[in-house]
Amino acid sequence: MIPTGGSGGRLKFVRHDQHTIAAAVRGFTEHFGLSRVNAMGVLPLHHVSGFMAWMRCALTGGEYRHLDWKGIEQGTLPELPPKPDGWVLSLVPTQLERLLRSAPARQWLQQFRIIFLGGGPAWLELLEHAAALRLPLSLGYGMTETAAMITALRPEEFLAGARSSGRALPHAQIKLTKDGTIMVMGRSVFRGYYPETRVEEDFLTTDLGRLDYKGHLHITGRSDDVIITGGEKVNPAEVEAVLRNQGGLAEVVVVGVPDAEWGQIVVAAYPASSRPNQAKLAELTAQLAPAKRPKHFLPLESWPLTSAGKVNRAEVARLVAARPAGS
Repeated sequence: MIPTGGSGGRLKFVRHDQHTIAAAVRGFTEHFGLSRVNAMGVLPLHHVSGFMAWMRCALTGGEYRHLDWKGIEQGTLPELPPKPDGWVLSLVPTQLERLLRSAPARQWLQQFRIIFLGGGPAWLELLEHAAALRLPLSLGYGMTETAAMITALRPEEFLAGARSSGRALPHAQIKLTKDGTIMVMGRSVFRGYYPETRVEEDFLTTDLGRLDYKGHLHITGRSDDVIITGGEKVNPAEVEAVLRNQGGLAEVVVVGVPDAEWGQIVVAAYPASSRPNQAKLAELTAQLAPAKRPKHFLPLESWPLTSAGKVNRAEVARLVAARPAGS
C-alpha cells in the first residue's frame, strides 16, 4: 500500500501487487532501452516516485543509492561510478531549480543518463535553462495509482525541443473522454484504495489533457480544480503556466475563493520569499483573459510542501481561505 493524496486533500492508500509493479518496471525499461536501472534517489521511499526508483533497480539487478537531499543541496555530490546503463535521477522542479544555481551541481547533473522531472508542472524558463545545459531531462505523467510514470518523454526528444509528457509506455494506453479527462489503461493500474479491491485495468483520472499528432500527452489541468467566476470556467493550471513564465513566479498556486458577487474569484498564492517583480507580474497577467486574471496575489509566509517536495494545494487553499478578504 502506497499513500497518496498529500497534495490534494484526504490521505488514501493505493493497493499494488507484484503484477502491477512488475508491469510498470518492464514498460519503463523497454521505453528507455535499459537492461539494468541504477538510480540515485533523493525522494522518500514512501512516495511512489521514490519507491518505484528503488523497485526498478531491485527488479533489474541494478544499484540503488538513497541520498540525503539536504546534503545534495548544500553541495555534497556523490561520484557516479561507471555503469553500462549509466545512472538515473528523479527530481521535482523546485529541486532542479535549486541545483541549477550551482556550477558543481550543474556538472554533476550532466553525468546522468536520464533525469526524470515530475511531481508538478515545470515552468518554461527552467526547462530552457536545462536544455541549454544539455541536461537529459525526461518529462512524464503518472501517479500512485499507475505505479508512477505512465507516459514519458525520452531525453533525446526533450533536447530536440519537445516539451510534452511524452508517449504512453509499452504497458499502458491513454485515452481522453469528450471533456478531455485522461483515462489510463494498462497492467500497472492499481488494485483499489484500501480496504476496497478492484480488478479493472482502466482508471479514470481527474486530470485533463490533450494528445498531439505524435501521440504525446500534454497536461492541461485538473477537472476538480476548475474555478467558476461570473459564469466563466477558469483552469488554474493555465493561469499558473502564464504566471510562471519568463521569470515571473517560480512557485504559484491559483485557487478559487467564494465571493458574493462572482461566485468565486481567482486568487494566486506564492511563497513570500519569492519577492516577484511586480512590473513583470502585471505584464504576464495582462496576457490572460479578464476572467482568468487573479483578483489578488497573496504571499504566504509558510509554503506547505509534501514529503516528496510537491506543493500541498489543499493546504494552500485552506491558508488562502483563512486570510481576511482583500488582504
